[in-house]
Amino acid sequence: MNTKLALSALIAALMLTACAKQEAASTEPAPATTEAAPAAGAAADAAATSANSATNAADAATTAAGQAQDAAAAAGNAAAATPPADATPPPADQKK
Repeated sequence: MNTKLALSALIAALMLTACAKQEAASTEPAPATTEAAPAAGAAADAAATSANSATNAADAATTAAGQAQDAAAAAGNAAAATPPADATPPPADQKK
């Protein structure tokens, strides 16, 4: 269950990174009239800021996915550990 969650988070992070890179690549403003140029520049700046935020979020999601995967592996290792030896003495009618 935890492995599925970690893999899902990793895939989501990769998808966010790809979207952010695609948006960052398309932030070049098109030639505009002198009246629309300031607005286009502001929009391009806002898009670049959004792309950077999305990239940061994707990086954080990737880190979280890695931590979740590490935690899942640690939980699996703990579950596979040898159980403690039985400390109860044998019944009196059995020889040691």
